[in-house]
Amino acid sequence: MTVRRIAMWSGPRNISTAMMRSWGNRRDTFVCDEPLYAHYLLATSRADHPGYDETIRHHETDWPTVVAWLTGPVPDGKLIFYQKQMAHHLLPDMNLAWVKRLANCFLIRDPAEVLLSLVEFLPTPTAEETGLPHQARLFDQLFQHTGEAPPVIDARDVLENPQGMLQALCERIDVPFVEEMLSWPTGPRETDGVWAPYWYGKVYQTTGFGKYRAPVRSLPSHVLPILDEVRPLYERLYEQRLRPASQGIAAISLTD
Repeated sequence: MTVRRIAMWSGPRNISTAMMRSWGNRRDTFVCDEPLYAHYLLATSRADHPGYDETIRHHETDWPTVVAWLTGPVPDGKLIFYQKQMAHHLLPDMNLAWVKRLANCFLIRDPAEVLLSLVEFLPTPTAEETGLPHQARLFDQLFQHTGEAPPVIDARDVLENPQGMLQALCERIDVPFVEEMLSWPTGPRETDGVWAPYWYGKVYQTTGFGKYRAPVRSLPSHVLPILDEVRPLYERLYEQRLRPASQGIAAISLTD
């Protein structure tokens, strides 16, 4: 297999960290955690984000330097470089030509569920902070560039059928599916951003993708206009989503 640099463009409060754990459990894969977050925080002065000061101090804030790393040699001599990315970290002044050098994928989640979780951390989120406007724009740009829709996976589909969806994704981006992607050890990782203690408490306790659970709380009234704004974007991307792989796709084990 040739070297693959996979960018998974998500929004916040998705299963993006669990997905990073899944790929990070492969022996052939190096993962990175939101490499553009420090630049985003500094450029937007979003000091209300948990871990703002630590993120600025410990992570690279110059986006061209980050991009050079993301498109350069894969760390640790691995064959796969899995990049957990937040779509809203792509700011208007950034030249996105480098994105076309990656295998770009999109991870979406029902925006009502995103907002319900996001308000626990950011009480007054914006539509941009759901990531959906950026995901939709980037999806359109890549579609226009290649003439082919980039792969889209929905969080609920993954939780309801982890193996089928991971197989479908791997098949779509020409990477062998391996059993190790379905489970992982508990706890933090060296590759986690310094913001992890603020955001990843539940993920630390996981050993695999959890079961899907429908929300039991209602959205606060002040975010309902945001939901109305971003839902059409979600629905458009949802129509493009991958379906679970057909039965019978063989998995290999990296421990064999």
